[in-house]
Amino acid sequence: MNNLRRISRRSFLGTASCAAIGSSTMFSSLISLKALNAATASSGFGGADDYKALVCILLSGGHDSFNMLVPTSTSEYAEYSESRSNLALDRDALLPLDVINNDGRSFGLHPAMSDVQRLFNEEKVSFITNVGTLIQPVTRQEVWDEVVPVPLGLFSHSDQIMQWQTSIPHQRSSSLGWGGKVADLIRDMNSNQNISMNVSLSGTNIFQTGNNTIEYAIDAYGGSVGIDGYVKEDMYDVFNVMRTKAIDNMLDFEYQDIFKKTYVDIIRRSRDGHILFDGALEEVGELSTSFSDNYISQSFNMIARTMAARETLGMKRQIFFVDFGGWDHHDELLNNQFGMLNVLSTALGEFDRALQELQLTDCVTTFSISEFGRTLTSNGNGTDHAWGGNVMVMGGHQLRGGRIFGEYPSLVLDSNLDVGGGVFLPTTSTDEYFAEIARWFDVSGANLPLIFPNLENFYDVNSGSLPIGFLNL
Repeated sequence: MNNLRRISRRSFLGTASCAAIGSSTMFSSLISLKALNAATASSGFGGADDYKALVCILLSGGHDSFNMLVPTSTSEYAEYSESRSNLALDRDALLPLDVINNDGRSFGLHPAMSDVQRLFNEEKVSFITNVGTLIQPVTRQEVWDEVVPVPLGLFSHSDQIMQWQTSIPHQRSSSLGWGGKVADLIRDMNSNQNISMNVSLSGTNIFQTGNNTIEYAIDAYGGSVGIDGYVKEDMYDVFNVMRTKAIDNMLDFEYQDIFKKTYVDIIRRSRDGHILFDGALEEVGELSTSFSDNYISQSFNMIARTMAARETLGMKRQIFFVDFGGWDHHDELLNNQFGMLNVLSTALGEFDRALQELQLTDCVTTFSISEFGRTLTSNGNGTDHAWGGNVMVMGGHQLRGGRIFGEYPSLVLDSNLDVGGGVFLPTTSTDEYFAEIARWFDVSGANLPLIFPNLENFYDVNSGSLPIGFLNL
């Protein structure tokens, strides 16, 4: 059956009642557990004297990741080539991977990703295959028969990009991201509360928003952005120096009105945070590692410099976010993807060299997300919205690198995973993927269901093992 079976609005709406834990209960639980996590962290759990960071890169638009990681074994490549038709990459052009846990199959990378190929073969990158949003395990027939709940708004950019950031695929009301909830639990590990644990290179986002946490937005080229014209000393800018003194007088005044006091406290903390952040970056200076002059590379450059300033900033834990948009390739897939994958691969290679310079390779886990994969079938010159896709993780000794995890599917059309038109049903849930990352970041197994309410449909948090096994604790 090659025509995509439509999932009804009724079945979408029905999933809204499938929440494993109510929002009010989750809120109160997270608040109470915040103190518990801070206490365990300060007593040595997870290494209170060490530093850990997560770097999330969102490939927004829907990444065609079955042209990123391609099977090269004779029979598997033949299946890939037939399904992809005019979008299939030349087998001889694919970059070979030394896969440690191969099962007799061989794989190659898109020819634009030479830096990622090097990192994979150095065991600094691994792939998790056929990942997607799920509420519970589901078969192709169950999707067609509409007897098992599926994520709301499948194939919708707005729904799926939110669900990858919230890990709440059964409702649209959540405005909290799983990165924000993680930060809520362990934020007291950082001594400086004027600057958030969550630092964004892409402005406001859902992923980093918690009950008590919002992102600290910085610029890829300029770093922290403060009050326009705020200068402490400048003999050539008398007007702005006078304006700065006036601003300081207003902010340092003790207001009696509770609303004025609250408002001014927020502005004052923002001012103080900017001054500290800006000074810390100035103290660090530029890194020896060179970065390309584009937004993605410069974002990684700024992330590395921020990590270099971690002690001055009082940071033991940090979560960074970068949005690399433009992956909605309904047209000109091959040309557009080549250029964008080259930018991404080069930036990751540069970032790895910067982490080596800072001796932080083993402390930083970088991972990709995208709202969905794309159809195996061609629409003529591109691909359309689909479901399961492949992601990659970069790290040091904390990562079991050089491996391919999950179930890389047979790419035959109308297989048991093809729900129609080359849309592949995920075999690994985003919950499993994210929970393992959160666990490495020192969230206890008992607390994972508070962040990922559907996780226990896929993984026993009391099992003693990790959901997938691509990280080492």
